[in-house]
Amino acid sequence: MTALNQFQRLESSGIWRETPQARLRDVIVSFGDATLVLTDPRSETPLAHWSLAAVTRLNPGKHPAVYAPGGAESDEELEIEDELMISAIARIHRAIEARKPHPGRLRSGMMLSAAIAMAIVGVFWVPPALVRHAASVAPPAQRHEIGRIILSEMSKTTGAACSRPAGDVVRKALAERLITPGAEIFILPTTLRDARTLPGNITIIGEDLIAGQQSPEAAAGHILAAVAAATANDPMLDALRYAGPRATFHLMTTGKLPENALQGYGERLLSTAAPRPEDEPLLKRFAEAGVSSEPYARSLDPTGEAVLGLIEADPFRTEIPRPVLSDRDWLALQEICDQ
Repeated sequence: MTALNQFQRLESSGIWRETPQARLRDVIVSFGDATLVLTDPRSETPLAHWSLAAVTRLNPGKHPAVYAPGGAESDEELEIEDELMISAIARIHRAIEARKPHPGRLRSGMMLSAAIAMAIVGVFWVPPALVRHAASVAPPAQRHEIGRIILSEMSKTTGAACSRPAGDVVRKALAERLITPGAEIFILPTTLRDARTLPGNITIIGEDLIAGQQSPEAAAGHILAAVAAATANDPMLDALRYAGPRATFHLMTTGKLPENALQGYGERLLSTAAPRPEDEPLLKRFAEAGVSSEPYARSLDPTGEAVLGLIEADPFRTEIPRPVLSDRDWLALQEICDQ
């Protein structure tokens, strides 16, 4: 059964009662070959196998869902709270019903209904597809909220983002100049060696890219590189992959991730080198932003050997671009982490 195959690896916790007089038992609920399998979580011993075709929900529309193998006359009962498992059982039931003969209906109509049901399951309920779909349809406000959650996670390791009135004005203007109106740049009091773009047009750099540097061009280059990398690889998708399919399903149904779904994600970002984008799209961003690519290239490799393409194809190799920041603004930004 195609629908069942989509959920072969899906598991959830449940509460099972074998008879009305028996005590409640915690079980792991999973799918077998056309069955719902109830397993002891400690010994991993199967306790019961229910035919999927016979599984009946006793309280439609209520939560948690209560099931029995064969209807209300059965002695056994199973209680499930996991929304993804409840939805999977319901969809498998619909697929089973679609395959049953219905007198008076055309066979082609049955096949079409089953195909549509399978297509819906395939698009929305295979976990990787679910995560990709959620990332692709996430509205800007939701992306920004998740970006802020990740920034908060990063700050647990580095300390809060740097902030001083004059420096805050400059970083906001720099974000508008290099990225887009409404974008944000935050500076963390740590050494990052590069920049990271988070969901919601939030870009993070470390204090090391501004403190003690002679000019802002290298830092600007790292910001442009992070934005180019985020265009090629959506940071929202990476965050939801970390959170997992169940947290993503919760996001799609409630508009918010479960609490602690991204716990530890900020630390992982801090400990992982940022991906370097391809030269061609990166150089295009330098040209559009009016920034020379050579200072950024030299910050990666002072000899220039490993970044020759960025140096030779610098869009401002033969002309001087307008300054990224005035000397006064650059000084204000450099002092943003000073206490």
